[in-house]
Amino acid sequence: MNYKLLKELCETPSVAGREVRIRNFIHEHVKAYFDEIEIDPLGSLICKINSKKKNKKKILLLCHMDEIGFLVSHINSKGFVFVDPVGGFDPRNLFSRRVLICTEKEDIRAVMNPQGKPVHTQSPADRKKIPEPDEFFIDTGLGEKAKDKIKIGDFVVMDEPFLDMPEKIVSKALDNRIACWIGIEIAKYFYENKIELSNDLVIVFTTQEEVGLRGAKTASFNVKPDIAIGVDTTLACDTPGVPEKDWITQHGKGFGLHIKDSSFISDSDLVEEFVKLAEKNKISYQRTILSRGGQDGAAGQQAGSGAKAIAIVVGTRYIHTVTEMIDKKDLSNALNILKKYIEVLK
Repeated sequence: MNYKLLKELCETPSVAGREVRIRNFIHEHVKAYFDEIEIDPLGSLICKINSKKKNKKKILLLCHMDEIGFLVSHINSKGFVFVDPVGGFDPRNLFSRRVLICTEKEDIRAVMNPQGKPVHTQSPADRKKIPEPDEFFIDTGLGEKAKDKIKIGDFVVMDEPFLDMPEKIVSKALDNRIACWIGIEIAKYFYENKIELSNDLVIVFTTQEEVGLRGAKTASFNVKPDIAIGVDTTLACDTPGVPEKDWITQHGKGFGLHIKDSSFISDSDLVEEFVKLAEKNKISYQRTILSRGGQDGAAGQQAGSGAKAIAIVVGTRYIHTVTEMIDKKDLSNALNILKKYIEVLK
């Protein structure tokens, strides 16, 4: 498994609306694998493998490129930087974080902390208060010189290393660079093995999923798929303090066959097709329902006159933090079921 590629994907900073770096990285890696590649007005990378067969379908894989982060919203007279969130954060995970401010000329390493007193001078009431994301600030150590290097609209990501563990991967931005990795590996597999597909395959690396599936909506309208598959993470809450009924998925139990979330309900026929294919090929899976949240498969389902849709997901612990964790077996199973489905679909 090419975990080096996954590391490079995760460590390429690109938040929603600022996906140029990750798009350029992916484009460079996939340009040999596709018959056509275009960039749409919202910045999504639309990559096509055209089948030579008749009576073919159009399969769309939606893999969002963006990660959660911030845009610089203010720099005060002392050079402290304030930010506006791009995507959903739990502020409890923002305390004392190292961050990377990405500007046109250079990337600046800095630290993020909440406004207010340090622990030594806090009252008991102070210690119970959890600041909102807009109450945090960034200290670059540059003082007033920060204004010369940073401007409003520059983007900020968390600055933490990728960890390749014996059975797990830990990183920021696994949501959703694992889908980008899967999309690249699928295209590489069909290209290197010279496999002729029975259907057109379109893999779109989408923008702005974290702020409302925006890139997937426009790209899906462009593609007009017959079958749309959202490839994403989902929750794995199989950890202390969470009731079993709320686990969503368990690590090591297989890819997630996503039945429903607040953005869509998957096509029942597609669900059964994937179940039969997984069981026939001994690919471990688990059915998943998420009561809140959404993913790009919903945009594919509702594009134009509509499409049959499903999502294939990988259970992720500690999602939307710098310690997102996936199980390597679950990632492998997600890749294998998608390769098999695309290859055998007539």
